[in-house]
Amino acid sequence: MAGVRNILFIMADQLRADYLSCAGHQTLQTPHIDGLAKRGVLFDRAYCQAPVCGPSRMSFYTGRYMTSHGATYNGVPLRATELTMGDYLRPLGYRVGLVGKTHMKSDDDGMKRLGVDPKSSLGVLISECGFEPFERDDGLHPDQLLDPDLAYNAWLRAKGYASENPWHDYANAGEGPGGEILSGWYMRNSNLPARIREEDSETPYMTDRAMDFIRASGDQTWCLHLSYIKPHWPYIAPAPYHNMYGPGQMQSVRQSDAEHRNPHPVVAAFMQHEESVNFSRADVRDIVIPTYMGLVKQLDDHLGRLFAFLEQSGRMKDTLIVLTSDHGDYLGDHWLGEKELFHEESVRIPMIVYHPDDAADATRGKVDHAFVEAIDLAPTFLDVAGGVPQPHRLEGASLLPRLFGQATPLWREAAFSECDYAFRPARHILGLPPDRARAYMVRTDRWKYIAYEGFRPQLFDLQDDPHEYADLGESPAHAGLREELAARLFTWMRQRRIRTTLSDADVEKRTGTAKARGILFGVW
Repeated sequence: MAGVRNILFIMADQLRADYLSCAGHQTLQTPHIDGLAKRGVLFDRAYCQAPVCGPSRMSFYTGRYMTSHGATYNGVPLRATELTMGDYLRPLGYRVGLVGKTHMKSDDDGMKRLGVDPKSSLGVLISECGFEPFERDDGLHPDQLLDPDLAYNAWLRAKGYASENPWHDYANAGEGPGGEILSGWYMRNSNLPARIREEDSETPYMTDRAMDFIRASGDQTWCLHLSYIKPHWPYIAPAPYHNMYGPGQMQSVRQSDAEHRNPHPVVAAFMQHEESVNFSRADVRDIVIPTYMGLVKQLDDHLGRLFAFLEQSGRMKDTLIVLTSDHGDYLGDHWLGEKELFHEESVRIPMIVYHPDDAADATRGKVDHAFVEAIDLAPTFLDVAGGVPQPHRLEGASLLPRLFGQATPLWREAAFSECDYAFRPARHILGLPPDRARAYMVRTDRWKYIAYEGFRPQLFDLQDDPHEYADLGESPAHAGLREELAARLFTWMRQRRIRTTLSDADVEKRTGTAKARGILFGVW
């Protein structure tokens, strides 16, 4: 692709689509991200395929829906045989690296069955979603929290932060009046400054490591997945970002009494989770959300530093840049905390794409209202790299035509997302077995329909009710519409790419050739 040599794929964990000034936030200013949007395209109706870290990321990396790749929740391994963007790009000459988080759980049993040593070069790639782990750091992954050899922990200790786990004791903890460590895991401490110099905290560290990767790649063509841990919890920020914003600069909470009085049974179960109970309190939101905003501001500042580095090194002229998130964050909206369900605050994600080629000049600074999904990035990167399309595996669509202002008459008319809440307390509250804790969303231009296994559906009119307060899942007047959207969801389910070992072109070559190949059936 003329004008593109490298790919920078930036993901900020749990960054809400509406927490950018270019996306309408009135008090949180993100000038560097806004600048990228002015040079590229902002897709304002982008959706993740599963609003939780692990399965969402596996959809980004494989270009496949959660049902297709099977890694349905955090800690559920991605099959060793699933191809990811690294598998598509590496044969085309790309160095495909990772700096930061993937939330990947390796398929150790699958590799053992195939005789692949996890420590071999192939085993490492399979274990790391197809990325070269230049700096793998999930930050809050349980086995890394206590890992003394974690690179960031070792780096902090070398900088003088004396602790077995400085990630927690300094980068993600505040300090009490007597010098005691106050953990950032507890939201009551979110307004404290982290016990670390700002330049040593996670976001600047990962930015530095990204620049290290780019420098080390030299003339090698590269794709770098820069995956920031923040603004994901623990909600704690270093000074001056810890108190840069206050309650008066927060967006109004999106809650209605009606949705709290008579919620859908599954939503009601999620409302009983501890994070939902606490985020429903105004005093909790007043402490946590300003810190969340500060973490977003810190991210923007260091992205500005990264973009300046790319300008100085000439890489802005030959690098495709994508900025996105794996999912949103309820932050108390709809009486909920965390993510997982399908309100816009949870399932919609930021998506900005910058293409350096002159062919993209016509769309620079545009807001594209088309439905875009996380699975679109893998085919986009393959398209950029000049690879052969893989429609029998990849379920997304390349964004390049839209970046170049070309007509895309067959573009999707709806977005889809899925949820497996088998691992959450809500399943026990509802008395469900693990294989029944499933939900599916289809979102069209006006309507959002959600199907829950074993429960009534939900329906929202996003034209008349953009904040999704009025659930029409039992409205007699909308029965026909619910049937239509349920049929649409079933059609989508039947169209998953399941024949992944043979291309459509190979199928065409073999169709109707049995007799020519000497296989005679039904011949008189």
